[in-house]
Amino acid sequence: MKKTDLEKHLAKKLDGKLKSGTIPQRFGQGAKAVAAKAEAKPKESAPKLVQLTCKLPTDLAQRLREQAVTVEGGVNAILAQAARQWLESAAGASRKE
Repeated sequence: MKKTDLEKHLAKKLDGKLKSGTIPQRFGQGAKAVAAKAEAKPKESAPKLVQLTCKLPTDLAQRLREQAVTVEGGVNAILAQAARQWLESAAGASRKE
């Protein structure tokens, strides 16, 4: 048997397996149920978070970790608050100019 004939034979075999297989529920009638289920879920108003990487000096990072233990939300909450305050002060400074 030639190599091309062998490939054709394998392709026919694979095609037969694909045609005889069952359709998964996510593609068949079950797709409607999944869509309806997704629409039924209440939309949460939690803010979307974006990963941000930064490098800090060791002593500053240690102080930040120590402070984060006492704050709800941890390091993320402290950094978000600091960034918000800095942006507000930067916006105020640019208005004065």
